[in-house]
Order: sequence, then C-alpha cells, then structure tokens
Amino acid sequence: MPKQIVPLTELQVRRAKGSDRPYKLADGKGLYLQVMPNGARYWRMKYRFDGKEKVASFGVYPEVTLAEARDACLAARKQLSTGIDPSAYKHEAKRVRALVAASTFEIVAREPHQLAVMFRRNLRERISPTSRSAAVVR
Repeated sequence: MPKQIVPLTELQVRRAKGSDRPYKLADGKGLYLQVMPNGARYWRMKYRFDGKEKVASFGVYPEVTLAEARDACLAARKQLSTGIDPSAYKHEAKRVRALVAASTFEIVAREPHQLAVMFRRNLRERISPTSRSAAVVR
C-alpha cells in the first residue's frame, strides 16, 4: 500500500528555502515542489507512461500557486487515464501554437515576395562580372 502523504500547505510552500542540494516537498498523487539551492521552487509531477518514469513541469512558485498546481496535476492524471502522455501533449500543443502564429495572413502573403527577392539577389550574384565564377569564364 502506498505511503500516506500529508498534503502541503501554502505556508510550507512559502517557507521553503534553498539548501546546499535540491530537495522535494511531496504533496501527493505524484505532485511535488522541487526547491533548488538558489531558492527557486518548481512544481513537478512524477508519473509513469508506457513503463517509463517521466516528469511533468507545471511552473514556478509563486507564479503558479498550490491550488493551480493541484489543478494541473489533476488534468494531467485525467490525460494519463485516457492514454495520453501529458508532457508530449504539452509539447505538441506548443508546436501547434507556434505553427499557427507563423501562419498569419501577412506572413503567408509576404512569402512569395521574399522568395522573388532572394532569387533576384542570387541571379545578380551569378551574372555580376566581379564575381569569381564570371572572371574564370572570361
């Protein structure tokens, strides 16, 4: 039977200070606060997916509160129960957001113009009499 862990309190999280080595404060269900030697506090969740141990990161305290970290942990556990790797899902969502941001109308509209400019510049360099390849041919 798993060891019963007393959930963290906001006061314990606030008072966590850095020591000479990183240490963890467990909250339960895989969620823990990792306290670094410089005093930074990171919310993480340890889990297993496809037989491998993995770690999901939820942010830095105090930007992510204890309640928000618990909500994120619950959402990640729901993804695990449906067979989705939370870390891979997060990375894929980030990639899709970057792709959508790069596909705005202005960027897509400017692309043919940029290609034409690059082509003309390349053509000019090839034809230019000062280039080495043109000097060798003459």
